[in-house]
Amino acid sequence: MLTDDISRFSQYRAMWILVFFDLPTDTKKERKAAAKFRKDLMGDGFTMFQFSIYIRHCASRENMDVHVKRVKSRLPEYGNVGILGITDKQFGDIQLFYCRKEKAPIAPGVQLELF
Repeated sequence: MLTDDISRFSQYRAMWILVFFDLPTDTKKERKAAAKFRKDLMGDGFTMFQFSIYIRHCASRENMDVHVKRVKSRLPEYGNVGILGITDKQFGDIQLFYCRKEKAPIAPGVQLELF
């Protein structure tokens, strides 16, 4: 039983979703659509990583697929959006810098799982 619990939370099972986007903001309508897209991402548990990059931790690939499908259903009419899923292990290898000082990656939030 303990082995099942450990494998359930493996760095290779847990996933991160990265959503990259470049949305037009020339008109009021475009700015409103871009703001709505960002708000929808945050409403689905995404956190801003950089201005046009949002990330979300998921407990499994299946959970990630649910959120990817949700992002796809909310795509704005115009602009470019990319979605990338990586394992927790891969995300842990990221090297972040603030100016020239190395910065530790953000730890995944504690998520409640209902069975």
